[in-house]
Amino acid sequence: MRMGLIGAGRIGTFHAATLGGLAGVDSVVVADAEPARARRLAGQAGIEATDSVDGLFASGVAGVVIAAATSAHAELVHRALDARVAVFCEKPVAPDVAGTLEVIAHADASAVPVQVGFQRRFDAGYQAARAALRDGSLGWVHTLRAVTADAFPPPAAYIPTSGGLFRDCGIHDFDILRWLTGREVSEVHALGANRGAAFFADSGDVDTCAAVLRFDDDMLATVTATRYNGAGHDVRLEVCGSAGARIVGLDDRAPLPSAERRLSWRRAEPYGTYLERFREAYVAELARFAEVAAGLAESPCTPREALEALYVAEACELSRRRGTPVPLAEVRR
Repeated sequence: MRMGLIGAGRIGTFHAATLGGLAGVDSVVVADAEPARARRLAGQAGIEATDSVDGLFASGVAGVVIAAATSAHAELVHRALDARVAVFCEKPVAPDVAGTLEVIAHADASAVPVQVGFQRRFDAGYQAARAALRDGSLGWVHTLRAVTADAFPPPAAYIPTSGGLFRDCGIHDFDILRWLTGREVSEVHALGANRGAAFFADSGDVDTCAAVLRFDDDMLATVTATRYNGAGHDVRLEVCGSAGARIVGLDDRAPLPSAERRLSWRRAEPYGTYLERFREAYVAELARFAEVAAGLAESPCTPREALEALYVAEACELSRRRGTPVPLAEVRR
């Protein structure tokens, strides 16, 4: 099977190495808005390069992985659907609700599979916590506490097109909370703050945020995120129930310097980036997409599911700006 890759940046470079090693994939071709960058990546990864997206689709790919700039996602997904090529797209499939609805309508009409890149669904820790919750080991869950904390901020040029902290980072937590619990968020109350670089506020964004989510069964969750976590890249989830608990991300590399005199677990070098934290999950995610492209599996995360996480992010952003709780019904379309 021949696979296409659009985007030769950081995540595209990682995906190039992964795609070449997947069972059933015998060739990979990459395209980028800067053809020289695609050729450079092709030389490094031992794959092919083409100077245009048109050339990529004309080369007979069975599936395409979109790792281009966020602003280009929707257009590229539509092109893949028009070409009747299975598509994997890093989140988001579109920068807003309207664009996401257009992708959903097109995907439904074409019957071409679309997989959205929420890699936490493929992380072993999140999967184990989901299994414990679903088999009753935890009793009834009363509280979930989710953390997404980057070790350092992205470049200033990235922020105006990021969609904001809730849509860019918090959305991973919103998706995994829905996936893990099987419940829907009914209301949010969110806050944001800026104590770092001025370019966040200049773009109407925040560098730190916190949200309380109420689910449709009255379960509560807190979601916090920051661009400035000096201890390292920290992504965790606490699932607390009446009969037990599970903590995802509490491993030897968790950036959790203890204030206690005694520490009961071994420490290793803290995670520095999301690629370190979720390396195995990213590989498993693309392995599943190869099965989807080959017609052996259905998409594990459709644009319709991605829309639900986006609704939560939209409600959080609205709540932050208003300073009041926002019901999800207000942002749904």
